[in-house]
Amino acid sequence: MPESQSKPRVVLGVSGGIAAYKACELLRRLTESGHDVRVVPTASALKFVGAPTWSALSGNPVSTEVWDAVHEVPHVRIGQHADLVVVAPATADMLAKAAHGLADDLLTNTLLTARCPVVFAPAMHTEMWEHPATQDNVAVLRRRGALVIEPAVGRLTGVDTGKGRLPDPAEIFEVCRRVLARGTAGPDLAGRHVVVTAGGTREPLDPVRYLGNRSSGKQGYALARTAAARGARVTLVEANTGIADPAGVDVVHVGTAVQLREAVLKAAADADAVVMAAAVADFRPAAYAEGKIKKKEGQEPAPVALVRNPDILAEISADRARPDQVVVGFAAETDDVLANGRAKLRRKGCDLLVVNEVGERKTFGSEENEAVVLGADGTETPVPYGPKEALADTVWDLVASRLG
Repeated sequence: MPESQSKPRVVLGVSGGIAAYKACELLRRLTESGHDVRVVPTASALKFVGAPTWSALSGNPVSTEVWDAVHEVPHVRIGQHADLVVVAPATADMLAKAAHGLADDLLTNTLLTARCPVVFAPAMHTEMWEHPATQDNVAVLRRRGALVIEPAVGRLTGVDTGKGRLPDPAEIFEVCRRVLARGTAGPDLAGRHVVVTAGGTREPLDPVRYLGNRSSGKQGYALARTAAARGARVTLVEANTGIADPAGVDVVHVGTAVQLREAVLKAAADADAVVMAAAVADFRPAAYAEGKIKKKEGQEPAPVALVRNPDILAEISADRARPDQVVVGFAAETDDVLANGRAKLRRKGCDLLVVNEVGERKTFGSEENEAVVLGADGTETPVPYGPKEALADTVWDLVASRLG
């Protein structure tokens, strides 16, 4: 078997928007990670990036027309043989054609013949994205099983800023990688809204100091990215992570536990599931010093009085926005891990509790994790040591089964 046939086969569709140049970075990430990529641009896309660039970067021929190499029937074969089709950028015109089944060039023919997962990464001006016609087309594509990533918010063409920016190519690549890993499983969270928290809250003591924790936020981001790749609308409430926003995820940035509570309660109002992966500080300083607390020679520092922060997990578990809302908590324990986890599950009242052992050299900042997911129904699901996205997938599997 030729080497190319042993690689995952990806079709990268590129439609005619200014963000077409960013697809070069996505192509590079796909090829360098061992994928066989065939670029299928539209004729207008070639006005932004020429065919020689696509061909050189992919190592495969590039065509926009169904009439090229007719004996190979490219308008049928390319889609039939693909393991994934990703269109980045996907313009409003391309989304409309795909939703209505038009087939006037090689890319739209490929979309009609593909029986593999299809991912669209839209990029357009805010007004075009928010137009009812575009929103209807997106809804149609999602209903048919395609994954349409939410655009990012940021600088658009010219001086405009708003929602419609192509997500970072590195983040689109992460979505593609996760979709490929799931094979034909499909977007099982499509139509669902999920809220995920990530990172660690910081409780200010004075303008330069705070009480915090070692949480990196990587597990929460893995949960958000995985949910997006499974078709969910994701709201990520992040605290002090410094990690790039995941593709297709609405991100709310907060600092303290009180701010995180406010953001979670707002986002959870229409959520199907809430996953509290952030490390929320149990306490905060009772008083905030307006100026930096100075060290005084010969004097010990004054004790720092603490007050309790709100128990957000217990609050949303007890007062759910909807009766069938699934609530997931996390328990980071240093000893008697399962015993403490079971006690916390009963105390918090959530449906699932992800329990893991943590420490200075365990879990925090790592790309891997190991945990046991405890269910309020008495189930225990061990997740062996491995990538944090594997734990994320297990959590969403358990959530999906409870969502029915």
